[in-house]
Amino acid sequence: MSRLTTPDVDHAASAAARDSVRDALVPSRRQYLDLKAQHPEAILLYRLGDFYETFDEDAQILARDARITLTSRSFGRSGRAPMAGIPHHALNHYLGRLLAAGHTVAIAEQMTPPGRGLVERAVTRVISPGTVSDPALLPAGENRYLAAVHQRGDSWGLAWVDVSTGEFAVAEIAGNDAGARVAEEIVRLNPAETLVPDDAPDPPENRRGPGHLTRLDSWRWAPDRAAELLCAQFRVRSLAGFGCVDLPAAVGAAGAVLAYLERTNPALLALLTGLRVESPGRWVGLDAATRRNLELTRSLGTGGSRGSLLGVLDLTRTAMGARALRRLVSQPLCDLGEILRRQGIIGALVTTPGARATLGDGLAAIGDLERLLGRIAGRGAGPREFLALAAALRALPGIAALREALTPLPPSPVEPGEGGTYALLDICPDVFDLLERAVVEDATGVARIRSGFAPDLDDAVADVRGTREWLAALEGRERQRTGIRSLKVGFNKIFGYYIEVTRPNLALVPPDYARKQTVANGERYVTAPLKEAEAHVLAADEEIATRERAALARLSDLVIAAAGRLAATAHALAELDALLALAEVAARNGWTAPEVDESDVLDIVAGRHPVVEAHLGGEPFIPNDCHLGRETRQAIVTGPNMGGKSTFLRQTALIVLLAQIGSWIPATRARVGLVDRIFTRVGAQDDLARGQSTFMTEMVETAAILHQATDRSLLILDEVGRGTGTDDGLAIARATLEDISRRIGARALFATHYLELTSVADEIPGVTNVHVAALEREGRVVFLYAVQPGPADRAYGIQVARLAGLPPWVADRAEVLLRETPRRHPNGAAPAVEKSRVVDEDEPIWPSQAGLPGVPVPTAAERLEAALRQLDLDAVTAREALDWLREQRERLPEERFQP
Repeated sequence: MSRLTTPDVDHAASAAARDSVRDALVPSRRQYLDLKAQHPEAILLYRLGDFYETFDEDAQILARDARITLTSRSFGRSGRAPMAGIPHHALNHYLGRLLAAGHTVAIAEQMTPPGRGLVERAVTRVISPGTVSDPALLPAGENRYLAAVHQRGDSWGLAWVDVSTGEFAVAEIAGNDAGARVAEEIVRLNPAETLVPDDAPDPPENRRGPGHLTRLDSWRWAPDRAAELLCAQFRVRSLAGFGCVDLPAAVGAAGAVLAYLERTNPALLALLTGLRVESPGRWVGLDAATRRNLELTRSLGTGGSRGSLLGVLDLTRTAMGARALRRLVSQPLCDLGEILRRQGIIGALVTTPGARATLGDGLAAIGDLERLLGRIAGRGAGPREFLALAAALRALPGIAALREALTPLPPSPVEPGEGGTYALLDICPDVFDLLERAVVEDATGVARIRSGFAPDLDDAVADVRGTREWLAALEGRERQRTGIRSLKVGFNKIFGYYIEVTRPNLALVPPDYARKQTVANGERYVTAPLKEAEAHVLAADEEIATRERAALARLSDLVIAAAGRLAATAHALAELDALLALAEVAARNGWTAPEVDESDVLDIVAGRHPVVEAHLGGEPFIPNDCHLGRETRQAIVTGPNMGGKSTFLRQTALIVLLAQIGSWIPATRARVGLVDRIFTRVGAQDDLARGQSTFMTEMVETAAILHQATDRSLLILDEVGRGTGTDDGLAIARATLEDISRRIGARALFATHYLELTSVADEIPGVTNVHVAALEREGRVVFLYAVQPGPADRAYGIQVARLAGLPPWVADRAEVLLRETPRRHPNGAAPAVEKSRVVDEDEPIWPSQAGLPGVPVPTAAERLEAALRQLDLDAVTAREALDWLREQRERLPEERFQP
């Protein structure tokens, strides 16, 4: 770290002080330019007193992206230059804006106190969008990844790291579809910044991932050099122990990550103690469209996790548990053994509610151990952070004992991400003992180094203790000596210690008082002993601060030496918190453990949509079955708009996904044969940025499915072909369904409004028809939300349009036109407009039964009897009983009350 010196002055956070800062800019200009030359790619925030200043082009960028005022300043012969600054106490606020805009920021701090000769400045931190480690700048429940992508021949290497938690992993993907699969992984990781070689071509629009793209010298990606860097980082001779010797593209990407961190912020490397190698075939493939359509972690309605699957599942007690749960939801497994192990832990927790509560309280006491370790490793921790770490370690023995007592579980690997939740929990007693000896919270609530940990610090504190006691007693002594009862002894940063006397008592001031300052209500003085004591205290304070920093650095070194063990413990606790949340959701909502195996069966009985059910406000969700397997591979789903087709499709996909993350599911029972990928083609919208219409977007997604799906995939397709003309759309939909059935053989749900398409079930073995049931009452459609065998016989489009508020005269005209228009059907005939059962206006409807084949409609008396049996007479009040009777009377046919 280079340091440059220049004269400077002391500054206060006021307008006048800032003007004086700017008066000092001319001699500081050279220092600024030299520091800027060392970091040309970054916005340089240059500390001047209580502000961070920027100049020239950096000032223009700061003003634009941080939304602050742009000014200018004269630099003598150099002329005027743009200038913009931010207060030092608001650094994180504006830093967050710059990072969100994709900028890299270098922060130059004052290394020596201003006003005491030469001021040294140095760049202490370089922060890019992917290298943020300060928890104040990070979303608590999400990982912030830095990724690196490297193509070597036919293979693609991918590496990613979260510098705030120490997670560091790689994967190598080969094959014709490797580029697409890497793009899927980038979407899953959602990195804030992605590194690529400087000679790599720009990625195509459909492969460009989220976050900022940073180019790095191509020589830094060489596998041999990268392997040397990794071995040096992990202090090993070979990478064989990590399982990546034969993965040159992945090793190159990992080496580029290390090189980038070493260049921007070397302190972050301390937390990287291991490398995880992930096998792409171990995870279920989910492309960007599927993640979006299923709303796994982000709701299309709210833009956040509320309303998503994650929003329903997230009952975690810690931020690190929330991040672990997000990873589980984003990365379902194909590994049957790991799925069953997760199920085992969830099952043990579901059956022991007391243990769940105790474990949750224990985890809450631990907090975000992962990012706490990251702050310590980044040398940004003070005594308060070490006290928090001690508190977390204090809670560990109880959690470890409770976890091991839940159920005897089979041993599993310790490597993070490979069943680490089941490994023996290292409670790190040596680290806890160290922290107990090193830090303490005093009676005033201030965290500090404990006496005895740093003898030189103790000596410095003891050396000034007598002087502080003398200063504390000075006011009383001087009042008694001078007879001035209102005399005060005070201190400020500008004038130091002083004795203040009010104007009415100035005549009593003794001759040894030397006037120092005039104030509104009196005068301030100093004495020779007071000046001597002040000099002693200020020198001692500086010495104490220096020795305290040294003590904290030594403590950090000792804790960082155990970073690998602590990180493994934090990871295990985060995973445990995530599984505890899944167990809590299962227990609260009556979910069951699915039977997961390697068959090709998908058999769901009474399945429910987890998100829709959670937002019904206590109303019952009408469950539905789904049966796909060897006999039936594809189901054509027909029925009216708003009838529940899309809900049925999505709930089936979500149940499969939940089963393959090891969770319990919202169903009475289910058997789920493992799927290798889940594809959805649900809904469509224009992509104007890429020049794609709704139909083009739909076709691009459909093409990707047909190219990548296998017979082990689950396909969810909704209204393929709807974005073009009827004849073309029907032809495309039928050809797509035929290809899925005859060539791919995947399990699929195919929703459509093309009733002509239902004839495929009679022509291709393995294809069946189901429909969502609905009834009509005097032109109004009643949705039953029940999935029944067979095709629908009409779409109820006009009835749904009436519900949407279409003007009655328009809807009436549509019905006339519909009757006049011959309609094609699978058998080529034009059936009558009305084929479905029409319910009498006064006939009661039960959504779970009315109109279903073979089920009689209950009479009014039967309905009343059933309602009466459900009434809780012990809990109902008199007023509620009267209201209930009035409601039942209103439901009875009117003619029964005629005289």
